[in-house]
Amino acid sequence: MSSSQWFRPALVLAGGMGFAASGVAQESADLVMFGGKVLTVDRDFSIASAVAVKDGKILAVGGDDLAKKYTAKRSIDLKGRTLLPGFTDTHIHIRTSARRDVDLVGVKSITELQELVRKKAKELGPGKWITGYGWDEAIFAEKRNPTRADLDAAAPDNPVALTRAGSHSIVGNSAAIKIAGLTPETPDPPSGLIEKDAKGQLNGVVRESNDMYLKHAPANQWEDLSDSYVASLKSLLALGITSVMDAGGTIDDEPVGKGGTDKPSARVTYKRAKAIYDKQGTDLPRLALYISYPGKDRINAYPHKTGYGDDRVRIGPIGETAVDGGFTGPTAWTLADYKGMPGFRGKGRFSDAELKEIVDNSAKRGWQMGLHAIGDAAIVQTVNAYSSALRSIVGANKDHRWFLDHFTVMPPDATMKTMAEDKIMIAQQPNFTYNLEDRYVQTLDDWRVQHTNSIATPAKKFGLFVALGSDNLPIGPMVGLYTAVTRKGMSGKVYGPEEAVSIQEALRMYTANGPYLTFEEKTKGTLEKGKLADMIVLDSDPLKIPADRLLDVKVDLTVVGGKVVYERSAT
Repeated sequence: MSSSQWFRPALVLAGGMGFAASGVAQESADLVMFGGKVLTVDRDFSIASAVAVKDGKILAVGGDDLAKKYTAKRSIDLKGRTLLPGFTDTHIHIRTSARRDVDLVGVKSITELQELVRKKAKELGPGKWITGYGWDEAIFAEKRNPTRADLDAAAPDNPVALTRAGSHSIVGNSAAIKIAGLTPETPDPPSGLIEKDAKGQLNGVVRESNDMYLKHAPANQWEDLSDSYVASLKSLLALGITSVMDAGGTIDDEPVGKGGTDKPSARVTYKRAKAIYDKQGTDLPRLALYISYPGKDRINAYPHKTGYGDDRVRIGPIGETAVDGGFTGPTAWTLADYKGMPGFRGKGRFSDAELKEIVDNSAKRGWQMGLHAIGDAAIVQTVNAYSSALRSIVGANKDHRWFLDHFTVMPPDATMKTMAEDKIMIAQQPNFTYNLEDRYVQTLDDWRVQHTNSIATPAKKFGLFVALGSDNLPIGPMVGLYTAVTRKGMSGKVYGPEEAVSIQEALRMYTANGPYLTFEEKTKGTLEKGKLADMIVLDSDPLKIPADRLLDVKVDLTVVGGKVVYERSAT
């Protein structure tokens, strides 16, 4: 049977009292899905064949007799396909776009990038800023970063600044460089680098300090971006993502005056997200917002904290406050020199005292922590700050659920032992090993390359809790599942096979474990009676197919709160 044969109008049963063949009155439901393989991902990883849903929650899980037991408004024959809980992406950036933006996600060459910039310049006219997001040299035919010369050739009369996928680097053309006031003598920013070519001239690339360009572009208004935010959220449904933790949240939806920005931020806030979800939340994935640490005075004055909200949209941890950079720069802070770069170990962004102030003050206000730490030096520093606050402020028995976001370069055993003692968790992105393979090979010694984005050692040797996400590199959970199970990069080479986990373990980390980080494991993440009916249907059984085929698995159908919100076209 082909994966598209099931696409037919679902059987809609008449409302009212129904009777089974035995004459026994049927109970009512809103949705019954039967005739498939249901991966509940409960404690025992139980397998059933049917699910009944009512009022947005799972009414029953069992055999195909459920289709006879319940009369439903909609009944879907799965025809052998696999039903499982929807994916929770624990770290993603919901992208917005303005008229001046070009979408560079998936662009395969610098030539293609230039053509998109050229078209945008023609659309906007001379002198207008052109910005964009998503270029990735790893998939470019040229296998290199774009430079100012490339952008000058495409749009010599417009300032252009294009952000790399992952947001740790940006490239500008000569017009943007001039407006930004950058010269070969400009000192590197504290947490970044200004790249130069072999002759000592600026090549246009700036690492970890995108604002050196972007602060000069006209400010976006939230009203101009909100529609694209909604569109980005909806696009996740086709990937089977039913819950998401957006790493781009802030509290600045109002001007804050002296001591902070004097303009409202154009980023998402709880207030803005709540307005969206009040209007159309049943058609969107559930949302939890990371909040970037805004400073002591502002966080102390903010009336809410982690957990505020409901099951559609809520406030998550203090996070995306980056302790170091990343490898898309690369400027991740490591304990050993970068390969071929004696004396360079990336850059940390805070002194120990500065990081302690952020963590301690957040702890005193009752916030959960989920800070960005990629290099092993950054991980050590963050764990030390966490441990101090957890032991002296939060309390040893508090159910805090603090975690590290990324955890890319495996730290020393002593650090992981501390994490186990203090129950510090991990939001991991295994897909990085796939998509950033070349960067790791270029910058890290072999041991660190083999143990990037590890799961097995932290989880099995040290008993650390791990949940999965993507950080947009790329978003699709199938890449994360594939890499978690195979440990393969884009080239097909295997890195650290001992760090692989089983497909059952990977699925649990991408479904059941994510809600634990938002204190919602009792209401979603598994297919059990009484939980929210957030489910997906796959065209293949991930437990049965060869691991190399995981990249080809498609989501046929997505359900949020018992409502079908996405169905894949048959064509």
